[in-house]
Amino acid sequence: MLAVVKIAGQQFKVKAGDSLYVPHIGGQAGDSVEFTDVLMTDNGTTISSGSGVKAVVKAEIVNDLIKGDKVIAFKMKRRKGFRKKHGHRTQYTQIKVTAIA
Repeated sequence: MLAVVKIAGQQFKVKAGDSLYVPHIGGQAGDSVEFTDVLMTDNGTTISSGSGVKAVVKAEIVNDLIKGDKVIAFKMKRRKGFRKKHGHRTQYTQIKVTAIA
């Protein structure tokens, strides 16, 4: 069974057993989480989408905090002595989908 689920404002295509990185959600490693905002399901014969979808995606948190690559934003105006350097690393959570019910 295949599902498209909305997690933290982003859409992910998932199957049972998939492991994926999602934007950081609270919880410890080993906790189970449920995502109820399912946009589409496909069980091989029937595709349902929109308001007719009554599915829940169950997952387990594998790694609670993973930092992404460092992104640097550098601003500079030539001949003015103006320089700003900002950087950030996006935080992710690794989950493993256990079931789509």
